[in-house]
Amino acid sequence: MTASPPPHDRLARRLGLRGAVAIGLAAMIGAGVFAVWAPAAQAAGGWLLAGLAIAALVAFANAGSTAQLAVRYPESGGAYRYGRERLGAWPGFLAGWGFVIGKTASCAAMALTAAAYLVPPAWSKPVAIAAVVVLVGVNVLGVTRTARVASVIVSAVLAVLVVVVAAGFAAIAGVGWDAGAAGPEAALRSADAAPGALGVYGVLQAAALIFFAFAGYARIATLGEEVREPRRTIPRAIGAAFAIVVVVYALVGTAAVGALGTDALAASVAPLVDVVAVAGWLWAEPVVRIAAGVAALGSLLALVAGVGRTSLAMARDGELPRPLTAVHPRFGVPHVAEIATGVAVIVLLLAADLRGAIGFSSFGVLLYYLVANASAITQPASERLVPRWLSWFGAIGCVVLVVTLPVASIVAGAAVFAVGAAVRGIRLAVAARRT
Repeated sequence: MTASPPPHDRLARRLGLRGAVAIGLAAMIGAGVFAVWAPAAQAAGGWLLAGLAIAALVAFANAGSTAQLAVRYPESGGAYRYGRERLGAWPGFLAGWGFVIGKTASCAAMALTAAAYLVPPAWSKPVAIAAVVVLVGVNVLGVTRTARVASVIVSAVLAVLVVVVAAGFAAIAGVGWDAGAAGPEAALRSADAAPGALGVYGVLQAAALIFFAFAGYARIATLGEEVREPRRTIPRAIGAAFAIVVVVYALVGTAAVGALGTDALAASVAPLVDVVAVAGWLWAEPVVRIAAGVAALGSLLALVAGVGRTSLAMARDGELPRPLTAVHPRFGVPHVAEIATGVAVIVLLLAADLRGAIGFSSFGVLLYYLVANASAITQPASERLVPRWLSWFGAIGCVVLVVTLPVASIVAGAAVFAVGAAVRGIRLAVAARRT
């Protein structure tokens, strides 16, 4: 068992139920809801909604395991902490390493995605870097400010998604009123209910990609050390955020498939913009584009908070540099870890374009939740909030989905984990030789 940090190094418990739900929603209703449908439709074809259902079921199992573990370990770190306490140092490290590296890349991807929607291409990287600086600053000012900004962003994005869903169903209804309509719009809306060329494998690959958009509820558990009454608040916050997102994704996915058809959806660069365009709601196109950029900023805000807390937890155990354990005396946040996260994201922004990081991030997240489910399986009956079989289902689901990801995503993810394992192995060998 890892010793708890001294009281002066602990984070301040300032986050209530509403703020925790807002941060979870900001993490989930981010750029994923605007970007994930096209690659998922390419994989699953007309069975896209089946992929969505599978992703939701696996995410539900993971959410139950995460909530159960968070009640027992209301500390920073999420699955890193759970894996370390329940399974050992190596599984915990790999979960934390995959999360920190994968989500740092996701931060860069979200910053670039936001800039791509909000400004001309020539301004993309400068605006992305500015967004990182501003949102790191918001996080450093305290978790309650993070929650307030997240609430504003989520409210605005949900309002726009209501417009998208309404437009999608209006387009579907329009087809019904004029079934014989010809022309490009009618062709665009024609949906082929057949599976994609990859069959069942494609449906599972779509589920793995869509899972990326569900995974943000872990941010609530990662902030466990800052939540008031964590044993009561965290399970309720995870459950509420997950339920809202399942409904939102089901409505948006149905509207997108029904309005565009899977072929047009798979080929779309901005699927939800195309949904309002097909409906003839041209006034809504710029609104949806702005909402996509704002949603990416909300996801970035929550990601920086999550990476900072996981880095803090790993640094406390000596897995990352010790200076990352610093807690701001006034704001009660891991300011050094969050600033370091911001610096790493800016370096990535200057070095590469990571907007295609969904598959890579899904690889790391699925293995992260595999560790969480495996940890939950080991808990005794007195600590259980969900049946053990649900945690087994979550673990098996993570393995199935991760092996169906695109090969490039698997190779990149495996390489990142191999580097992490090698670095830790060398560090332990050097430490053993010194002693």
